[in-house]
Amino acid sequence: MSNWNLPPKGGYMEAPKKMYYQTMTKLDVEERLKNDDVIIIPVGSTENHGAAGPIGEDTFMVTRIAEMVAEKTGCTVAEPFWYGSHPFHHIGQPCTIPLPDSVFIDMLRAVITGFWNTGFRKQIFISLHGQEYSLPVALQEWGKKYQVPAMLYFVDIPRVMGQTLMDKAHGGPYDRPFQHACEAEQSLSLALFPELCQQDKAENTETKGFLPAGHVDRGGDIYGYPIPGHCQVGNCGIECVTFPEGVLGHAKDADPKKAVASIEKTCDYLVKLHDDILKAFPAGQLPPAELMSQRDPEEIEKLLKGPLKGGKHIYTLGWPT
Repeated sequence: MSNWNLPPKGGYMEAPKKMYYQTMTKLDVEERLKNDDVIIIPVGSTENHGAAGPIGEDTFMVTRIAEMVAEKTGCTVAEPFWYGSHPFHHIGQPCTIPLPDSVFIDMLRAVITGFWNTGFRKQIFISLHGQEYSLPVALQEWGKKYQVPAMLYFVDIPRVMGQTLMDKAHGGPYDRPFQHACEAEQSLSLALFPELCQQDKAENTETKGFLPAGHVDRGGDIYGYPIPGHCQVGNCGIECVTFPEGVLGHAKDADPKKAVASIEKTCDYLVKLHDDILKAFPAGQLPPAELMSQRDPEEIEKLLKGPLKGGKHIYTLGWPT
């Protein structure tokens, strides 16, 4: 029997549930950190998803999932990144609002720094948008700059969903491979936030690339083809020319039942990740500083204490950008 109810009630960004960081007070945060210092940071995008899916689809998917996990675990959720980086072939598509990669990475580094300084030193970034080429850069650059104990993770959700996101030819539930605003993505949306979808307006398109299938991976890079989707320019035309509908696939074939296994698998994994982090290092504890850094131990101790408890803030080491 499933541990998850779909569609979830969701939409808690402005609810007084003390789930989202931005709805909490200073005292709420201090109390939360005593028991759970893990924060989930959803990373979405603002992007054309055709006539049937909302423009904020990528963001709503990760916020709904984060909310389900937070209700189960008691962890905190940050307000999402509504704008993100995009691959070359997205450029010029109306309704899509891309950030330069450098701006996006700088924003991520700044957010990591602010939450670390507050006490959320165990951070889980989740995304379904396909920003797997930029999120790891932000995490690694932050680690190299500050060199302080922290636990930062980027969970690329399509990798978690795996086979449950694939087409029937590869053991999945869908008629065609996962791409964008397609049968699979629209099914996820219908399962997570049907009230924002307009399925009666769904459209179908035929995906096309310049090389035969098997070279460049499909959406989410879940098939293991030699070239990940973000590691090419020129294997397909830009979407505003080749897919002006904003749909790459058969959105008409979407069915929320097809997405249940993917969502349950993702939520189960995120709960496990959260629980394993706190089992290894309960609230207020981190991997030993001497294993994480060669900074002066006294300096690290002051940073860990923070500016209000006899220590100092992390920005004394430098601005995050």
